[in-house]
Amino acid sequence: MKKVVTFGEIMLRLSTPGYQRFVQSDRFDVSYGGGEANVAVSLAGYGLESYFVSRLPKHELGEAALQAVRRYGVRTDFIERGGDRLGIYFLETGASQRPSKVIYDRAGSAVSEIDSDKIDWPTIFDGKDWFHWTGITPALGKKAAIALKDACVAAKKAGVTISCDLNFRSKLWSEKEAQSVMNPLMEYVDVCIANEEDAQKSLGFSAGATDVKGAHLDEKGYSTMVKSLKKKYDFQTVAITLRESFSASRNGWSAMLHDDKDCQEPKRSTRYEIDIVDRVGGGDSFASGLIYGLLTKEDSRDALEFAVAASCLKHTIPGDFNLVSVDEVEKLVMSGGSGRVER
Repeated sequence: MKKVVTFGEIMLRLSTPGYQRFVQSDRFDVSYGGGEANVAVSLAGYGLESYFVSRLPKHELGEAALQAVRRYGVRTDFIERGGDRLGIYFLETGASQRPSKVIYDRAGSAVSEIDSDKIDWPTIFDGKDWFHWTGITPALGKKAAIALKDACVAAKKAGVTISCDLNFRSKLWSEKEAQSVMNPLMEYVDVCIANEEDAQKSLGFSAGATDVKGAHLDEKGYSTMVKSLKKKYDFQTVAITLRESFSASRNGWSAMLHDDKDCQEPKRSTRYEIDIVDRVGGGDSFASGLIYGLLTKEDSRDALEFAVAASCLKHTIPGDFNLVSVDEVEKLVMSGGSGRVER
């Protein structure tokens, strides 16, 4: 069984019921999520041995977050307990032409104050196959950024494949700050995952004339960007998600991949049109699908198709976690997605 490690923050998610606005709701639905935790849950669901590394406070909310990933089979052996607070994010789910909105309340969270010297990274990566992180983690603060770099150094020394989802968050840092931190970290990365905004704001690469909000994709621009990223940083694999945002409720969804097995032109996946239930975690579900595919499939095109289909299904599931099985994803890959009732 392949073994995967992720490192990052899990937060308390407080979302308005249904499509209510913040100003009209008198209660919140409670769940938990966060980029690397979402990936860990998906990979455990696909049957891999999945470890989530983080830091959580010892109080009841920290315990609830811990149990939220444990219930789906994620190993929590290396989660440190300490700190005073669990990060929170508030979600108002958009519909039609009204976009979703997120408000963060995560300053001073337990993982942002993590002490890397207290983490035994060599032991964590001993016998593991893959390490995944996102650009959110180093944006949480200097201590988290130091811990992440130490993790990358240890993983590389252990011969572990490292993937990064660039995941730029403007509410956490500026483009200048992101690029100053993210560019040096790319030397450790084997598999780079992003969308056009992440690539531009985290690393300074543009996808040509693409206008996601206008639902226009410049495929040639994406192709050029993918090849440029791979060449500059010598990545083994680069995967870019392609989103056409017709509205908050309906998106076009596909992806592109370029790797060492095809040094000429990037591969383009099947395209899905999605009626969205919850798009939070859509990128994480793509990342976890790609990791699973690259670890278990011989052809990277099959890995790409699995990732896009897995993420398509996530858009139909409330909450951060992508609670689908390998069989369900494979059925979508094979059928193209009729959505017929299974009896």
